[in-house]
Amino acid sequence: MTNMDMSEAIGMIAQEKGITEETLLHVLVDALASAYKRRDDAADEVVVEVNPETMDFSFIAYDVDDDGNWVNERDDTPRKEEMGRIAAMTFRQVMSQRIREVESDRKFEEYANREGDIVTGIIQRTDARYTLLDLGRAEALLPQAEQVPFERPAQGDRQKAYIVEVRRTPKGPQIVVSRTHPGLIKRLFELEVPEIAEGIVEIKACAREPGHRTKIAVWSNDNNVDPVGACVGARGGRVRMVVNEMRGEKIDIVPFSEDLADFVAKALSPAKVTQVIISEDGTAADVIVPDHQLSLAIGREGQNARLSARLTGVRVDIRSETQLAEGIPASHGRDSDVEYAVGEWRPNAETGENEWHSADGSVISESEWNKQVEDAEAKAAADEAAVPEVTEELRPGTWAGSVLPMSDPDQVPPGFEIKANEGSDLYHLPGSRYYDQTKAELWFRSIDAAEGAGFSPAGGSADTSDEDVADAAPADDTVEVVADDAPVAVADDAPAEVAEVAAEVESAEAEATDEAATDPETSSEADD
Repeated sequence: MTNMDMSEAIGMIAQEKGITEETLLHVLVDALASAYKRRDDAADEVVVEVNPETMDFSFIAYDVDDDGNWVNERDDTPRKEEMGRIAAMTFRQVMSQRIREVESDRKFEEYANREGDIVTGIIQRTDARYTLLDLGRAEALLPQAEQVPFERPAQGDRQKAYIVEVRRTPKGPQIVVSRTHPGLIKRLFELEVPEIAEGIVEIKACAREPGHRTKIAVWSNDNNVDPVGACVGARGGRVRMVVNEMRGEKIDIVPFSEDLADFVAKALSPAKVTQVIISEDGTAADVIVPDHQLSLAIGREGQNARLSARLTGVRVDIRSETQLAEGIPASHGRDSDVEYAVGEWRPNAETGENEWHSADGSVISESEWNKQVEDAEAKAAADEAAVPEVTEELRPGTWAGSVLPMSDPDQVPPGFEIKANEGSDLYHLPGSRYYDQTKAELWFRSIDAAEGAGFSPAGGSADTSDEDVADAAPADDTVEVVADDAPVAVADDAPAEVAEVAAEVESAEAEATDEAATDPETSSEADD
């Protein structure tokens, strides 16, 4: 190959790779120096020089002494046949690698200055994790977190995206784009509205819920230009182009106002506002609307109120005129017992991790937020574990189904509601007469467990209601009916209260019998 052919080849490669000839000559010099050092008789160091006009190369060799100095300068330009096969292979490898590095640096410099701009790409591949966009000379990565929910573009479709970050990686620059960033809406309006591109109309604020609705506040620096009309366009042509690009996402355009109360009222459009009361610190707005406008002002699932709050930067509390007349305070739909964090989540431009930007100016990463939540949950679990639990074990044998006496007799073990007294072999059902006064010595889960252990209802009808007796009696058993004139039998170990009640019953029956014997009418009726 002649020097003229080499010059033409360098020009063609530079044009194909999109780099300058000067840069390519530097790459060629480095590759020749690496190939020279692969020779067996190569010097310690070499400097390769090239004449861009004649494409003549010269190799200046140096030796390195013990102190690291370059000495014994000499011309050691080899002939082409002296380079050898290994040197030629080394030249080719180094040349290709350095060209790739130069291309990577050029792409990084090209897109690093375009952060915050929009690009148009063709969808190459899409999966559950990310989508790849072909930008021509580079590829852009659209992560799942930056994609609009329910938006499923097909492979080969053209799509606009917002550049949020350009990273330098070993494989080349990585361009991260987004379809959910509010800046995408601003850039699209700049493309469609010449007044915004020229600076006559400004987009002061933008609040967005990707895939659903966006609110933007616009301001005109020229009194003769209507900012809302300029963004809407003739017959809605300009805003319709943005809506089509965003796959039907609704866009509300409201005029910006330096008066905060007026701005809040306009931000709640299309609802009509009766009155706006701004708090003393300017962080909250109490909005009064007509009764028939309340649902429209709040929006579906509170969407209109949320977007208005983000657009204006203040908390918006909405009440109807009837609620105002009745004195119902503005609650913003929140539970008074719950403490809410005020702020918003934003992605970090460097790490890509979400960060919580609080209203007080503090910033916390998502990982730190999750750690605080875990610590709070662990503390709550520890506090719950500190509550005394039932530690008594079940008694074996005939006492199966019971627990030992509790350290606190008033504490009911979980699942055990029937009280028992070990000395009297009696049990008490919940709701019975002496249930609350009885200090439990044993607890049972069920009547079957109590009776299986040899216990019986305490006091019969004196202590247990008819319903309790019916529940206590097994379904297969027959309840024995006691005659009215049968004597009341009282167990020896029955409580004193039961014995007193039984004595009163016997005394009353005796008096009734004496009266019946002395009353002739009662006696004749009895005879009849």
